[in-house]
Amino acid sequence: MTARISRILAAGLMLAAASAVGAEAATVSFADAMAILSRDCGKDVGKYCKGVPLANNGIGNCLMQNQAKVSPVCIQSLAAVRASIAERLAAQAEVLKVCRGDAARRCQGVVQGDAHLLDCLLKAANTVSKKCNAAITNAGWR
Repeated sequence: MTARISRILAAGLMLAAASAVGAEAATVSFADAMAILSRDCGKDVGKYCKGVPLANNGIGNCLMQNQAKVSPVCIQSLAAVRASIAERLAAQAEVLKVCRGDAARRCQGVVQGDAHLLDCLLKAANTVSKKCNAAITNAGWR
């Protein structure tokens, strides 16, 4: 059974990685993540994790602790959502580093500060590099 769950988790991670290849949003928002997990894991949560708090990833941890009983679709969705959220958080941490050159070229004279630079980069999207635009999209800021 453990090998089966490992294959399902690997498939979920590959699905998340494959979705990251596209130019559009490769990450999901927290709201979209909740909608996906509600759709794919709702019955499992009700059955195995009733009363578990949402805080500190309580539901996700509960599902993983009960993975032998949880539906394969739920485990796959949980893995994909976790990978996508991790990618989004990493993109948010790196976006200004990725866009540093674009900000220097397109946002001269903008008051220094993350929000001001991001606003400038968003307004200059047509002249900003594909790499910077992708970073902004993956960070969930477009």
